[in-house]
Amino acid sequence: MLMPQRQTSMREAILDAAEELFSKNGFRAVSMREIAQASGANLGSISYHFGSKDGLLRAIYERHSGPMNRRRSELLTEAQRIRDPDDRLEAIVRAFILPSLSQSEGSVGGGARFARLRAVVMAERHEEAQKIIAETFNPINLAFIDALQACLPQLPRADIVWRTHFLLGAVSYTLINPWRVTRLSGGEADGENTEEALTQIVRAAVAAFRAPAGSDAAP
Repeated sequence: MLMPQRQTSMREAILDAAEELFSKNGFRAVSMREIAQASGANLGSISYHFGSKDGLLRAIYERHSGPMNRRRSELLTEAQRIRDPDDRLEAIVRAFILPSLSQSEGSVGGGARFARLRAVVMAERHEEAQKIIAETFNPINLAFIDALQACLPQLPRADIVWRTHFLLGAVSYTLINPWRVTRLSGGEADGENTEEALTQIVRAAVAAFRAPAGSDAAP
């Protein structure tokens, strides 16, 4: 019988192997047998810990999104205490980005590997995966949209949702392919400089949120 520490180690090994395989090959293409082989586990161990491949995907999301969303919530609470609306807007945007913007797999947001996995899973439009994503991120995303709406009462909510959507894309692409920034700038910018990436995304996102509503923009 496995001891608790051994169970934890095996569970983590399975999660690591599955996350790596899903991020590279997609959720649909990876079999439970491949995960077992990569993790050094047997199929029975995977079923014992996670029940199914969908359960395994859910556990991967929970492992990273739980700490990330808690940190986002803490930072959002701090940002909302700021009186000046301009400073508060910048702090809210920063609070949204900071917990997920790290290249390290051991970071709060799960790093580039988890970002790649999310991108692949969203592209596949797997029904259960879409449900997991909604359950995991919708509550915190809606809390940020509400906070942004309070800062920008002149904007329709639909505009704020669109701009939040673009912000999510910017963060994801920066995590997945930071080297493109370095190449396009001829080395003048370091795409792997997390602090600089944070500064640039916050600056661009704040400017986007402050732009006029779509119907008010010049043709």
